[in-house]
Order: sequence, then C-alpha cells, then structure tokens
Amino acid sequence: MTSLHWINPDAPPDDFPDVSLATRDPDGLLAIGGDLGMDRLLHAYRRGIFPWFNTGQPILWWSPDPRTILYPRDFRMRRSLARRVRQANLEISMDKAFVEVIKACAAPRNNDGNADTWISDDMVTAYSELHQNGWAHSVEVWLNGRLAGGLYGVAMGAVFFGESMFTLERDASKIALLALCRQLQAWNFQVIDCQIASAHLFSLGAKEISREQFVEHLDAMTGGRGKPGHWKYELGRQQLLTPLP
Repeated sequence: MTSLHWINPDAPPDDFPDVSLATRDPDGLLAIGGDLGMDRLLHAYRRGIFPWFNTGQPILWWSPDPRTILYPRDFRMRRSLARRVRQANLEISMDKAFVEVIKACAAPRNNDGNADTWISDDMVTAYSELHQNGWAHSVEVWLNGRLAGGLYGVAMGAVFFGESMFTLERDASKIALLALCRQLQAWNFQVIDCQIASAHLFSLGAKEISREQFVEHLDAMTGGRGKPGHWKYELGRQQLLTPLP
C-alpha cells in the first residue's frame, strides 16, 4: 500500500500530492492532516480534492476514481417532482440562509439523534468563511415560509462542487438541486461535482467519469471568473419546469 501524504498545518496551502497517488482501498484517500483554511480548501477543489472525515478523525482528503458528476442540462425530472414545483406555497432562494442550510445538512439523519456527522463545527466554520468570501453558496427551498430543504457547495469558474443536501419535506432537496441546475445553466456553468456515487444521484441524471477526465474538466473550467460574490436566484417557476436547450 502506498504511504499516505501527511500535511503539516503550517505547510503551503497547495501541499497536496498528485491525485493519481490516491489509494484504491479505500477508494480515493489521498492525504491526511493540514487544516481547513480557505486557501487550502480552494487549492484542493481546483485539483479535484475534497475533505471528508468524521468527528474525532484527522482531516482526510479524497479524490476518488471514478468521479460522480451531473451536467446541469441532464437533470432528470419526474412528473411527480414537476407537480411539487407547481405548489403555490413554494419559494426558492440562494445564499439567503447559508448557515441554516449547512447546519441542517449536519443534523442527525435518524430518529435517535445520536448519528455521527462528517460536518463538524470546524467544517461549518470553514465553509461559512468560504461563503462570506463569495466562494460557497446555498440553495434554499421554502414551504409556507419554512425552510424545507436545501444544499450547499463551492463554486469555481464554471464548476459547482456539491457538498451536501438535506430535506425536511418530501422532494425538497430534489427541488433545490433542480433549481441549482437550471440557474447554473443560465449562468453558463458546465458541471456539478457530486463526489461519491449513489443510486439517488443516478436517478436524477448523474453519471460517473474517470478521475483523469474530471481533472481535465477542472483544468478547462475553473480558470474563469465564474460567478463571484453572493448569489441571488433569478428564475421563475416556468423556467424550472422547462429546461434550457
């Protein structure tokens, strides 16, 4: 087994090995340690690397192969989801409640309240800093004025790196992802990084590509200006239901 790269917290923010050196088992583990400073996180995303670790573990950095992505134009909307989008009590926003969204994503997903979460307080702090500086963004879905679901991630150039989503009402997270896809299309974003495969993501149109192809996407798509600053959702209801060409 290849020895893992240890990152000293005082090391330069770009102190990551080539992603080709990531382990096969577990798939994609590349490095350990470092910190969650803004510069290190941004360098990681540009190279196809993301942090993922449980409370009590050191920071673990990953770059799996293959990589799960979603091209915004490929979002697959079922008729049942379209009916929910037409609800009169539905509202969608962006960057209106970032901290609330990330904390909801961090909440336990079972009924006993004891489930561990990889979104630690340190992660909340780190991504809130990214948000304050215009790099991290949230999508919120509101029903009757109550936050019902959402997602958050990091935007760079023409790529959105999805981190997590949550739902408190049926299909609310799907509506958030649909809204993100449609808005990103309007802003000429090219790809959403979904990181890890799941049947749920595949049902919505996600696919797997090789890590090499994903890194090529990043090389081509993260260099531009993108959409800096805080985001505002700009689309109407019908634009959600009718995909752009």
